[in-house]
Amino acid sequence: MREETIARIRRFTEDRDWQQFHTPANLAKSIAIEAGELLECFQWSETEYDTEHVKEELADVMVYCRNLLDELGLDEDEIVNAKMDKNEAKYPVEKARGRNTKYDRL
Repeated sequence: MREETIARIRRFTEDRDWQQFHTPANLAKSIAIEAGELLECFQWSETEYDTEHVKEELADVMVYCRNLLDELGLDEDEIVNAKMDKNEAKYPVEKARGRNTKYDRL
């Protein structure tokens, strides 16, 4: 995420004095709630959906994720790359390519 976007999210929260509500638990709940609203966009069809609505719900998820990163003092690149390292080890290309099998069954 670009620094100016991160600054805008932070400013939005600060201007409204909402940091007081941004406990890790509250933010995690909000991410799950917004992810549910994103899923609702595909409730009745996997191919027919409102792209604008999907974008709005996805943005909500991302904003809450950014807020949780800030609250926990985490770096998004660091945690994503650490997780990718684990995923690459669990799902080696030669075993996982073209398969949706869980890692413990490859």
